[in-house]
Amino acid sequence: MLITRFGKRIAVASLIALGFLVFAPTGEIQAQLTSERRAELEKELADIEKQIASQKVILDGKQRERVSLERDVDILNAEIKQAQLSIKARNLVIQRLTSDIGSKSKTIGELGDKLNREKDALAEIVRRTHAMDSFSIAEVALSREDLSDFFLDVDSFQAIKSSLHQSYESVSQNKKETEDVKATLEDKKADEVELKLIQELQKKRVEEKELEKKKLLADTKGQEKAYQAILADKEKSAASIRTALFSLRNSAAIPFERAYEYAKVASAKTGVRPALILGIIAEESNLGENVGTGTWRVDMKAPRDTEPFLDITRRLGLDPDKMPVSKKPWYGWGGAMGPAQFIPSTWILYEDRIGEATGHNPPNPWNPDDAFMATGLLMMDNGADKGIRAAERLAALRYFAGWTNATKPSYAFYGDDVMALADKYQKLVDIIK
Repeated sequence: MLITRFGKRIAVASLIALGFLVFAPTGEIQAQLTSERRAELEKELADIEKQIASQKVILDGKQRERVSLERDVDILNAEIKQAQLSIKARNLVIQRLTSDIGSKSKTIGELGDKLNREKDALAEIVRRTHAMDSFSIAEVALSREDLSDFFLDVDSFQAIKSSLHQSYESVSQNKKETEDVKATLEDKKADEVELKLIQELQKKRVEEKELEKKKLLADTKGQEKAYQAILADKEKSAASIRTALFSLRNSAAIPFERAYEYAKVASAKTGVRPALILGIIAEESNLGENVGTGTWRVDMKAPRDTEPFLDITRRLGLDPDKMPVSKKPWYGWGGAMGPAQFIPSTWILYEDRIGEATGHNPPNPWNPDDAFMATGLLMMDNGADKGIRAAERLAALRYFAGWTNATKPSYAFYGDDVMALADKYQKLVDIIK
């Protein structure tokens, strides 16, 4: 009979056999291994970050010492070691995130399978409920010899249906929460993976530092007297410094002296020292050269940047198809303009202030005068006008990664690069002054 098919013993036994009422944890061994691996990575990363911090202390201390061959070789060694450790730390972070994402993906798969079984069970109960509802209470009751068994079966059926519904809701919530965590982890991984290209640049910088150190030792043969003589010769070369070309992204190179004049004008308006502005412009040029040159149609995010870009070029009387912008890297969007590498949507926000400071209406992102002023204004907004080295470095990181990401260890190389360039240009500025 119909009611017998829904008897308590049969229903519960069947559902337990199918695994609908029991949610046993799975993948415990894999989870334990993942947890152990994560702990290892965390410990290794913490050790490396301590080493990076110690190298920074050494570097800061050496910067304050009197100029000497030993001091400058030590600085190069510290910079090389710091860069190598940063590269290693970033790789560890990527490994950790990849492991976490793999674990979450497995959990989501298990929850998905469980969820499908819950759905199938509920669907079957709905079908049977509909079949029961097609009979009248009198018909069903009269089909049983014992009326008490009838009500017991009905109560059991309702309890099972309620339990399955609760289980379904629970699994659905768990699946959603796990997917949210996985999405967050993937975002973090994207933040790290997008630095792979820049990490290659950092490796090139290490190689350059190694060559610089070898050349320094070869030229001086390790003798302090010879090194001081080289420094003295450099200090006499103010004329050559003034005429040396300063590279600009998406614009023709200009003599260093002219770049310095642009930086001085921007500094007077913003309080950001000229050497730091030169450091930012030079670093942006270096990064841009590694990415390449693109076009607005292919490399720019629409409509966020394409619409303001077309507006900017229209008001400047420029052909948008002929204006160089940064190429879209494999991990995100390009479209940054000129020496300061502002994206169009950011340039629009600063346009009035740039124009007011330079007298250009509208200002031109590819014009070095406007670009240097734009960099000075953004660096001032980022806190570089305080004139403190730590504030300057943090402002540079904000220039590159925004305020939210500025303190992430993965981006530290940018701040270090900019400060090294600023130190380099400060020396040149001191000579030509």
